[in-house]
Amino acid sequence: MTLFSIELSINDKLYQRDPQRTELGRKILKHSILLLDELGLEHFNFRKLAERIGSAEASIYRYFENKHLLLLYLFNWYWEWMRFHIDMKAMNIRCPKEKLRMMISCIVDTARRNARIEFIDEDVLHRIVVAEGAKAYHNKGVDAQNEEGLFHAYKSLCNRIASVILENNPDFPYPRALASSLLEMANKHIYFAEHLPLLTEASNEGNVLQQVERFLVFFAWRLIFPHEGILE
Repeated sequence: MTLFSIELSINDKLYQRDPQRTELGRKILKHSILLLDELGLEHFNFRKLAERIGSAEASIYRYFENKHLLLLYLFNWYWEWMRFHIDMKAMNIRCPKEKLRMMISCIVDTARRNARIEFIDEDVLHRIVVAEGAKAYHNKGVDAQNEEGLFHAYKSLCNRIASVILENNPDFPYPRALASSLLEMANKHIYFAEHLPLLTEASNEGNVLQQVERFLVFFAWRLIFPHEGILE
């Protein structure tokens, strides 16, 4: 699988110094993802990250003020990567239904790709988004963070999905609500299948991602095309 470099545009209020542009910064991103996946946000800290990368803790603070902003940076990277992935694939799709189906597939697992980013393991980052995603905005500082534009990437992604929902049904009254619901449901039902199985029909014994994708297609089609069958 090909490794390639890409620099996504991330809100500069999330960092002190853009980690994508230095070797140490890319190392911080790479190993913070691996350590967050291993420990979870509650047990993750910059001291442990510094030990993992063989650097001084102060060097990490030169990039990020705290671990919450680091987490938000990673989520923003993920949302921008999903948007990039969706836009690249949408260029070759003319049928609005097929485009929406493709988007749902990306929502469930945007790590499906033909190339890997050198300093980001998208598979592991996807697991972190599933496990920790709600912590991005379920906190007391969410309003101030929203004012600073820290959720612009997520809102832009939702609007992109909403625009394709309207391509399929211009009269659908809740495109943004459905777009954000699809994004949230994807993560929640993957998480439920692994940890709280009585809250979902998705079974962790099978291919969870395929099951959740079918569920989201069923849900979206019943709302957008109430008198039509499911696209196979």
